[in-house]
Amino acid sequence: MRPDHRGRQSGMTLIEVLISVLILGIGLLGAAAIQLNALKYTDSSTMTSQASFIAYDMMDRIRANVDGNSASNGVTDVLSTYAISATGVAPAATLTNARAQDLADFKANILAFGGATATGSIVVVKPVVTITITWDDTRATNANEAVRGTNPATTRTFAISSRIGVNAVTP
Repeated sequence: MRPDHRGRQSGMTLIEVLISVLILGIGLLGAAAIQLNALKYTDSSTMTSQASFIAYDMMDRIRANVDGNSASNGVTDVLSTYAISATGVAPAATLTNARAQDLADFKANILAFGGATATGSIVVVKPVVTITITWDDTRATNANEAVRGTNPATTRTFAISSRIGVNAVTP
């Protein structure tokens, strides 16, 4: 380093440069960690939104089919026939039966959304229909819990309930 016109050295020393680079590196690592966690939580939020779309779609299909379509389904109580305990028991799709098509689409949507571990169920306790979708959310859960040292449940569930039709009147 050359002295300036007053006899002092100008510029930074090598130690000052190294400390500046170290502080900058720590800051960049922190920003990268924040970005990584944001991506994981965004993925988890997207999964919840998709589960919501699938559940509401199925609820709308049930509403549309229950009124006036009992003859084409071969039964007078279409609402009760929508109850399934898991997506694995959904019937095969058919173009002549709206109920079977709805349940087959429900199963296909869940499998496309969450893979083989995702499940869905429809519970009918007249007139209330409850649709539940469960999926594995390990990616987002592990990001948060690994820091805390806990072993969390990695499954997430989305459920909706709605009244469809009216209460049955007993004579």
